[in-house]
This record gives sequence, C-alpha cells and structure tokens, in this order.
Amino acid sequence: MTISVWPLQNQHPLADAPPQIDAPPARGQFRPPSRRTALVLTLILLALAGAVFLAWSRFMRPVEVRTATAQSDIREQVFGLGTVGARVASNVGFKVAGVLVDLTADHGDLVRSGAVLARLNARDVEAQTAIAGAGVSLAEANVGKAKADIESAQANLTNTQSVSARRAELARSGYASKEEAQNTDAAMRVARANLDVKGSELGVANAALAAAKAQAAFAEATVDIYTLRAPYDALVVARKLDLGSMPVPGQAVFSLVDPQTIWVLGYVDERLAGRLQLGQRAEIVLRSRPGERQPGRVARIEIQSDAVNEERLVEVAVEDIPKDIHLAEQAEVFIVTGVLPSAVLVPQTAVSGLADQEGTVWTAEQGKLAQRRVSFGPALVDGRLPIVAGLPDGAGVVLAPQAGLRIGQAATVTGAAAP
Repeated sequence: MTISVWPLQNQHPLADAPPQIDAPPARGQFRPPSRRTALVLTLILLALAGAVFLAWSRFMRPVEVRTATAQSDIREQVFGLGTVGARVASNVGFKVAGVLVDLTADHGDLVRSGAVLARLNARDVEAQTAIAGAGVSLAEANVGKAKADIESAQANLTNTQSVSARRAELARSGYASKEEAQNTDAAMRVARANLDVKGSELGVANAALAAAKAQAAFAEATVDIYTLRAPYDALVVARKLDLGSMPVPGQAVFSLVDPQTIWVLGYVDERLAGRLQLGQRAEIVLRSRPGERQPGRVARIEIQSDAVNEERLVEVAVEDIPKDIHLAEQAEVFIVTGVLPSAVLVPQTAVSGLADQEGTVWTAEQGKLAQRRVSFGPALVDGRLPIVAGLPDGAGVVLAPQAGLRIGQAATVTGAAAP
C-alpha cells in the first residue's frame, strides 16, 4: 500500500493566516451601513410613515357622534321617598268596661258614619232603661189625669157661676133669700179654687213627666255607650279584640282611617324643596305596584323639616285610592314643579366645567364639531340636564364626547336621543 504525503511547501497559503479585521475608516471617509442596520432603519421609517398616515386619515375622516336635539313639553319634577299614611286616623273603643258580645266589622271593611261596629253586654242598663220607660208612661198617665181633673173642675166652676148668678138675681127680686145667694156664691169660689188646684197638679204631672223622660234619655244614653259606632265614613285598618274580650274604658277595639285623607308622607331633599307649592300635581308609585303611577297632588308642606337628614316633609294626597292600599307601605312621589316648552336634555357626562347651572358641551353644527357654553335648568329626576340657553338653531349636542375631538373637525351624526 502506498501513502502519499503532501509536502509542507504545498500547504494552502491562507491556512495559517491570521483573521482579517476591518480597519476603521479614516476620518472623513464614508462607511456604508451593514445589512442589519439598514433593515432596522427601514422598519422604523415604515412605522413612522404608518403613524403619520393614520393620524392624517383620522384628521381627515369625519368622526361619528350621537346627538340630542330639542324636545318639547318637558316636565320638571322633584322626587321624594316616603310611606303611605292618612291625615285622619283613629283608635276607637268603649267608654265603659264590659264583655264583647257582638263584632260587626273587620279589617278591610268600609263602614258608614254611625254604623255599629261592636256591642258590650248591657243587660243591666237595658233593664234600667225599661224601668225609665215605665216611669215615663206613668208620668204621662198622671198628666192625662190632671188634664181631665182640670176639665171637670172647669165644668163645675162654670155651673156654680151660673147658679150663683141666678140666685143673686132672684134674691134681688125677692124670690130667693140672701142666704141661698150667699151659699151659691161660696160654692162658686170653691169651684174656682179647685180649678186652680187641678192646674197646679197638672204642672206637677208635667214636671214629673219631664223628669221621667230625662231619666229615660239618660238610660238610653247609657245603653248607647255599650254600642260602638263609626265616628265617620271609615276604612277599618285593624280589629284588635275578639268576642268574649273584656276591654277597659278607652282601650282600642278598632283602628280606623278616613279613606279620603290617605296620602303619602314624602321626604324631599331641601335643595329641591324650594320649588314645591300646594296643589301641584304628582304621581305616586307604590312599592307593591312598581309599574303603576297613581295620580295625586301636594296637600300639605310641613313647616318643620327633618334637620338630621336635611329633608322636607310633604304630604301628597292620593286621588284614585287603590282598593288594596296598605298603610306604612313604601312609596315614591314625583311632583311636577313646572313644564319647559322646549329644551335639549343631556347627561351630566356630556358636560365639562359644570358650575352655577352653566357648562360647556360639544355640538355638531352643519357637519362640523363646535363647543358651546350653555345654561341649564334644574336637573330632572333621571339626572339629565335641560339646556335652556346657549345653543344655536339646528345644533345637536354630542351625548358621549370621546377623547381627541377638535373644534372644526368633520362629524357624522349617527343617531339622536329618543324623546
């Protein structure tokens, strides 16, 4: 086998040569960038160009905005939270003690004035009433007897007067003695005195009749206090006792309210209370009927406010009272304090620099954005602000201003707020 060996003099000339290092360029000499540096610079330039293009396109492209326009007949309202109550409310009971033997009403009943609600056992006073009635009958009989006695005495007096007159005439003519004339004259005077006595007896009988009637009336009144009656047309709120109970004098048996005086006692923030007046229309929303609004009106504004909560108490009368209304139920009241003929309603988030009922809003006018300093009326119950001055005709107020808006920027209105 033959092995070939390269001679040293035939080795590649660069095999043992040291690596070549580029020398720095001389001062003032241009050195071309490397491919990596060029690539990075190219990317940076592209990014800058893209950013400039986006900014330019955004500046030139119309911004889309949603605006609010003027509405008419806007109700200004004040909100209050309260409870259902009644101006006329009573706890009724007996003036005497006894046992309940009859109950003719229950909670939820509508009763008329004077209607019987309950009765106590009154057999003893009823017996006294019967005795008093018998006394009246006896006194009436005595009066009748006295009147008859007077008639009899009057007839006797008339007869004796005639006899006495004839005897006196006969005595003057000599046909009768003077003694007979004197006797008939004395009989006449006796008859007159008897008539006077009978008249006095009639007076006594009449007095006795009056006393008997008074005693009977007292007995009847005593019996009547054992009967409990409704003091007015009322709604029975509660029945507090059952049959067989023994109420003490003054203990409540029923709780009543006058249904015509049912109202909502509402609490209104003092900052809004200055707009309240008697007779203003209102709407009432019961907690049990959240989807219904009952008509009402402001019936009374309390002089004394709630100093702790800084609220004013307002009574709102319910005009159309529901049949199943419940006292002490929570309710909301919306009191109409005025009506704006026309205004633009905007949320507070659409306003900047809000102070003293003034603020700045963005508007869309003839396809371009603008800013206007406007004046507001009192805030509505939903928090929206009514613009009452400062808007040119045809301007729409931007409801949700976005960052980066500029005065004079083109704008496209995509929709308007619903009334």
